Amino acid sequence: MSAPSYSIPGTATAAPSAAAAPTAQAGISAAEAARTVAEVLQQTQVEAVLAELDTELVGLAPVKTRIRDIAALLVIDKLRANLGLATQMPSLHMCFTGNPGTGKTTVALRMAQILHRLGFVRRGHVVSVTRDDLVGQFIGHTAPKTKEVLKKAMGGVLFIDEAYYLYKPENERDYGQEAIEILLQVMENHRDDLVVILAGYKDRMATFFKSNPGMSSRIAHHIDFPDYEVDELLLIAQQMLAAQNYTMGEGLSELLRQYLQLRRNQPHFANARSVRNALDRARLRQASRLYAERERVLTREDLSTLSPEDLRASRVFSTDSAS
Repeated sequence: MSAPSYSIPGTATAAPSAAAAPTAQAGISAAEAARTVAEVLQQTQVEAVLAELDTELVGLAPVKTRIRDIAALLVIDKLRANLGLATQMPSLHMCFTGNPGTGKTTVALRMAQILHRLGFVRRGHVVSVTRDDLVGQFIGHTAPKTKEVLKKAMGGVLFIDEAYYLYKPENERDYGQEAIEILLQVMENHRDDLVVILAGYKDRMATFFKSNPGMSSRIAHHIDFPDYEVDELLLIAQQMLAAQNYTMGEGLSELLRQYLQLRRNQPHFANARSVRNALDRARLRQASRLYAERERVLTREDLSTLSPEDLRASRVFSTDSAS
């Protein structure tokens, strides 16, 4: 029995012919005449996106290197096409693995921009979803939900977070497999107009791929996002505070280092997200501290400086803290 064929409204159901290829190149006609890497980079401004990635994300050197390698491949493919050399649409579906707060969503956004500027997708937007956005709760509900999401994502990137939750083999009545089957067909038939990025914990994604070899075979790029070191987390904290016009008072940097060393060993640590949460709570304590001094004239320094006492009250410093 053959697998059912799924179509997405407003899109073709079969792989595009060679005549359809220029559609993906809309808006970058100048790059089509380029003969050097420098010309392609100048006309598409891809390096500006890569520079933003370096600026936005601390560390992650292996991730940034892999993204640059993918960008290089796409630039060379464009030059080959310009000279009439045989080219095949590269498989660009990806899997981002790592713990929460390691920059996976940010990299997906920048990857979409790179693909768009080089003409490999039409729009360059990112649609972020989880299982609940794709899988229905009763018969006949999953296909329309999944197709609607895919329709929105066409021309860009579909980012599926915690993708392993799509597959629940312990539940025979689960409809996640139907969503997977639709995704598989669209990933193959529309790979010139849609890039799918699956994301989640490394071990769980490995189990997911073992149970779904069809999905595994369609993923060309597996990129692992390492946890941040304490020094990197400190730099992230400084960047976050600077973006909100806050500074660290005397002694806060050393105390924050202690906080991060403790917090990393506690449950539910989420890298940059945990840093943001800690700073948000410190700002709340600073606000309460200043609010209590109702008659004092507050200076710019008062309003923009976080002190050690704003962080020291955290439960992380309590010996019986569980979070």
